[in-house]
Amino acid sequence: MLRRVTIAAAPFDPEAEIAAFRKALDDSGAIVTFTGQVRPSNGGGSVSTLSLQHYPGMTERGIEAMLDQVAERWPLEAVLVIHRVGDMGPHDPIVLVATASAHRRAAFEAADFLMDYLKSRALFWKSETSASGKLWIEPRDEDYADAARWDASPGGR
Repeated sequence: MLRRVTIAAAPFDPEAEIAAFRKALDDSGAIVTFTGQVRPSNGGGSVSTLSLQHYPGMTERGIEAMLDQVAERWPLEAVLVIHRVGDMGPHDPIVLVATASAHRRAAFEAADFLMDYLKSRALFWKSETSASGKLWIEPRDEDYADAARWDASPGGR
C-alpha cells in the first residue's frame, strides 16, 4: 500500500495534493478525500486564529501506526494524510485524508477511521484565538464516541 504522512508547518493546496495522489494510482476504482478547514466561528464568536502544536516524531509515529491498522482492515492501494501545525486563519485547510481502493466501501471506511483517530487520539494540541481571548480545544464527547465504534467492530458499524 502506498502511504504518505506529512505534518506541514506551511499551508498546502488540497486540490494539488489530491491530483498528485490520483496520478500515483494504478488499480483503484474509488478515491475518497476529506479536507478539514478552520471554522470562522466557534459558537462564541469569530475565530481569528487556530493554532496547532504537535510532538515531532511521536505524532507521525502514531499516525503511521494507524496506517498499519488501516492496511490490516481494508484492501487499499494508497492512503495520504496531511495535517497542518502552526497558526492558521479561517477557511485555511487543516487536514487532508485521501484513501484509494478497488471499491468504495473500503475507501470510505478507511477515511472515516483515520479522521476519527485524528480528531480524538492523535497527538495534537489546538487553541483558538478570538475577540474573547485564547481557548484550548479538547475533543468533544461525540469525537470519542465516533472513535470508539471502531474498537467495537472491525467494520466500525
